[in-house]
Amino acid sequence: MKSRKPTGRSTFALLAVGLFLVFTASMWAQDESTTTTSTGQATKQVSVERGEVVYVSGNDLVVRAENGEIRHFSNIPDSARIDVDGQMLGIHDLKPGMKLHRTITTTTTPRLVTTTRTINGRVFHVNPPNSVILTLPGGKNQQYRIPKGQKFDIGGQMTDAWGLKKGMNISATVVTEVPETRVNVQRVVTGEMPPPPPPAPDVPILIVFEAPSPAPAAESEQTVAEATPESLPKTGSDLPVVGLLGLLMLTLGFGLRRIWVTR
Repeated sequence: MKSRKPTGRSTFALLAVGLFLVFTASMWAQDESTTTTSTGQATKQVSVERGEVVYVSGNDLVVRAENGEIRHFSNIPDSARIDVDGQMLGIHDLKPGMKLHRTITTTTTPRLVTTTRTINGRVFHVNPPNSVILTLPGGKNQQYRIPKGQKFDIGGQMTDAWGLKKGMNISATVVTEVPETRVNVQRVVTGEMPPPPPPAPDVPILIVFEAPSPAPAAESEQTVAEATPESLPKTGSDLPVVGLLGLLMLTLGFGLRRIWVTR
């Protein structure tokens, strides 16, 4: 199979692509930045919040904190789970009276972000000690701010911004260190079932029975006769009755004699 020679238009297109790649590579090669991050010793802070479930409705939860503050949590996702006595419960399983414990772990990690920037170019204009304009390959001019105390390598000799002259080829390395603090907060919620109600006290129960009231009896001679005993009890005696009769007879006789004498 014979190879085809590229036409003039194809050659121009390939040449244009090649020049673009070279130009792009040169641009990146003249102004490069690398960033590294180093971490320090992390510190942890743990706090525990306690509360009691007061009200649950749908995906809304109301909790009374230890200090008496009422907190309202709305739109709790159905996927959220709480470890209650070893059982993973959702928002719809919570009941008033349950005890909740929220453990908050805050991890603080210090970090140092170091950025190293290397710039190579030819001095076009310098305004010491603040800025410099460099000409990069391809003829593009780029202005840079000169950090305080920045040094430049000119032919193996280090100089500051005051030593820069137009037309010099320079190489500068800028190192920037930025301290950061990364904070990670983790919340874990656990709970306890409400305690069972106390047993009822063992107190004797007093039961009062009311006797049925008797039906009113009709007043009749038979009722009166039943209420009056027909005979005296065995311990009774006729002596008082005999004495009373004798006293009456004496009184009557005495009265008749007075009447007779008076006449």
